[in-house]
Amino acid sequence: MDDLVEFLVARIMEDNHAYAYVAGTMGGEALLDSHLPMLDLIEQLANDYTALDAPDSRSDGLAYALRVLGQSYAKHPAYQQEWRP
Repeated sequence: MDDLVEFLVARIMEDNHAYAYVAGTMGGEALLDSHLPMLDLIEQLANDYTALDAPDSRSDGLAYALRVLGQSYAKHPAYQQEWRP
């Protein structure tokens, strides 16, 4: 699961850079307003999962949520099919 978390955080960082470029060159404020908060929330879930202790009752639910969210990057070459929920 740690590899999925690392994968998601890396994609979020890439997306943040891409959206910053779009906003800076094309005036994509609406794009930023709608997508950046979602990326921040996904990053927060990844960080929350990493901070959990093993016996925490929330770990299964967070793991499932991260697997579902990870599917949005399924076409990325580094995506692994075993991450599917």
